[in-house]
Order: sequence, then C-alpha cells, then structure tokens
Amino acid sequence: MNKSSTRTIVATGLGAALFMVLFMFVKVPSPVPETNLEIAYGVSTFFAVVFGPVCGFLVAFIGHALNDFISYGSPWWSWIIASGTSALIAGLASKKVAPRIEEGEFGGNQLITFAIYTVIGQAVSWILIAPVLDIVLYSEPVNLVFTQGIIAFAMDTICAVVVGGLLLKAYAATRTGKGTLSKNN
Repeated sequence: MNKSSTRTIVATGLGAALFMVLFMFVKVPSPVPETNLEIAYGVSTFFAVVFGPVCGFLVAFIGHALNDFISYGSPWWSWIIASGTSALIAGLASKKVAPRIEEGEFGGNQLITFAIYTVIGQAVSWILIAPVLDIVLYSEPVNLVFTQGIIAFAMDTICAVVVGGLLLKAYAATRTGKGTLSKNN
C-alpha cells in the first residue's frame, strides 16, 4: 500500500468519526421536522477536496450512517446516500483546487470553484436524491420531503461552503508553497 492511499484511509476514518460527532451534537434545528443546520457538511466537503471525492463520500456516508444507528437504531438510507453524494460531487473540485491548497493557496478562484461544486452537490443531493428516495423507499408524503429537501439544501449549502471554505483556507495556510523555502548558508 502506498503512502497516499494509507493517508487517505486514515483521513477517511478520522473524517467519518468527526462527521458523526458533529452530526450528533452540533446542529441547529429548523422549523421543518427532521431538518437541521448541520456543521458536519463543512467537514465532509473539506475532506472531499483535500483527499478526493471517494474519501468525501465515505466520510459523509459512514458518519451519517453511524449517527443514525447510534441515535435512532436504524439508518435512514435516502438521506445517508444524499449526504455521501453531496461530498462526492464537492470532491470533484479536488483536481482543480487541491494542488493549489497543497502549495499554500486558497484564494478567490479556488473558493469559487469549491463553492460551485459544493452548491451543485448539495442541490443534487437534497432537492433530487433525498426526496425521491424518501418517496420510493419510505412512501413519505411528496410535499413534506421536497420541503425538507429545499430547506436542507439551503442550510447545508451555507454550512458546507462557509465551514468547508474556512477549513480549506486554514489548511492551505499550513502548507508550504514551491520555492518559498530557501536554504540558509
């Protein structure tokens, strides 16, 4: 196993644990039932961009599934799949954004690219995947699930972009760019 894959596996485990804890304990309820502002989505987008879309998917999917098992005794698969998908799509920005972050840069262009992929991922997940799977898998009422989806999209997009963006900016600040170190004689 190479160094990069080991690093990604470790990041996935740590990210899923962090996602689960944040998902369980750090949330702000909305007026719509079972729909909360979740800081955890900023964490999953961070891991998706830094370690790749598969890592991001697994962080959100595993973290959300563990939360459901521990908190409710059974998983709500439609939202678990949507959580993973939102991070997977945000992680597609990693090829464009991560190399610059590793050089210590996370500025306007990287933030815009990150935000666009994140908004698309959140929209696909919460306006399409979660409501449709709620209807198909659980026979949930159409009006309720699309209302939940729209509210989840709005709240989770804000968290994913703001929290994820701040984490990426902080992480970039810890990286050293090419040519920024010089040898002292």
